[in-house]
Amino acid sequence: FPFTTAWMGENHLAAIPTAIYGFVLLMAATAYYILQRTIIAKEGRKSILAQAIGTDWKGKLSPVLYLAAIPLAFVSSWIAGGLYVLVALLWLIPDPRIEREMEKREE
Repeated sequence: FPFTTAWMGENHLAAIPTAIYGFVLLMAATAYYILQRTIIAKEGRKSILAQAIGTDWKGKLSPVLYLAAIPLAFVSSWIAGGLYVLVALLWLIPDPRIEREMEKREE
């Protein structure tokens, strides 16, 4: 992230650095998805993580927004940057699902 973030900033949201930044974010989202699936495969569908994730709308929406932002960077890098900020804001709000599932199991 640091290299592409700096590159994008140094070039004032030029199309190519902005698109590559989106690709890096997309790869991070993909790694997060793979990690979730691997843990659930090991722990089972009844595990705390599997129950807490549920539909995981943020996890599914994030890569879709990144995929949309990558080609949009060549149309308007500001719109692409706005989508990156939107995803960051979505994840800034704490997700209480795992904590809630753990509390249920303790009762």
